[in-house]
Amino acid sequence: MDSPDRTPVLVHLWGEHFPSDAIRARFPTVDFIPVPTDGPVPDEVSGVACITQAALTGNLKEVLERGVTWVHALGQGVDHFPFDQLGDRTLTCARGVNAVPIAEWVVAMLLTAVKQLPDRWVTEPPRHWVLADLGTLDGATVAFIGFGSINRAVARRLAPFGCQMMAVTRSGDPGPVPGMPDGMTFSTDVRAAVADADHVVVGAPLTPATEGMVDDGLLAAMKPGAHLVNIARGRIVDQDSLRRSLDADHLGLASLDVCDPEPLPAGHWLYDHPKVRLSPHVSWADPGAIERLHAAFADNLERWLAGQPLVDVVDVEAGY
Repeated sequence: MDSPDRTPVLVHLWGEHFPSDAIRARFPTVDFIPVPTDGPVPDEVSGVACITQAALTGNLKEVLERGVTWVHALGQGVDHFPFDQLGDRTLTCARGVNAVPIAEWVVAMLLTAVKQLPDRWVTEPPRHWVLADLGTLDGATVAFIGFGSINRAVARRLAPFGCQMMAVTRSGDPGPVPGMPDGMTFSTDVRAAVADADHVVVGAPLTPATEGMVDDGLLAAMKPGAHLVNIARGRIVDQDSLRRSLDADHLGLASLDVCDPEPLPAGHWLYDHPKVRLSPHVSWADPGAIERLHAAFADNLERWLAGQPLVDVVDVEAGY
């Protein structure tokens, strides 16, 4: 039986990376109880809170039935979380904790596109020395599909480059947003927003409303030669439509950190298409990425133990 002076928290994660010694020391009255992510759950296991994967595991339903009232998904998105197993429990996630490295990745993709890197590196004397038809971000138009923490971080970093920026959200203008550049505009009309954009950055959550939204129609609405960047979820972009647009020389370039499926099987066309730059869902990674994911849960655990409201609570109806 659990001691009334101690709080049992179930750790239902792949691997043994949580909790760290620092987190154990931060919560001396918490018992972090490891639980297997597949197979039977031991009879003696019970807890009031659970940190779990942001994806379906083999025994999640049984784990949650062991007294859990608060569930934290260890990830920034919850599109793979089985909401049907949640019941009336509260679900939180680590929303936006790795926005900075992802934003840096986006800026890097825009810069490599306009500066034609790595194609401009030379290993022998080029046909022309000094002259090149390079582009610029100064005055370039960037359209954001979705304007959560990641795309806001991108906008803040693009402001010094002199970009013209517009964001598409469900509600239009979100009101004052700290740190947003002057002249930023907002819309609910995604096709109008992308029509004049040199770069379109997809940063919306994956929901039934956004799945496949970047389709033939939306790609056709983009200006010829536009650059599509996706750091959200692969299924937001219809990859058959993407291929048609690239092959027709309408879309100029696609920089993708996400795709469908993941991992992408060998021989998939995205690997070797000349107008695709693909990375294996690593834009979030930097030396502190895992620690920030852990800290998001730890900070909420501190609030929960103190009887304070949790942050980054998932709206199950909205899907994020």
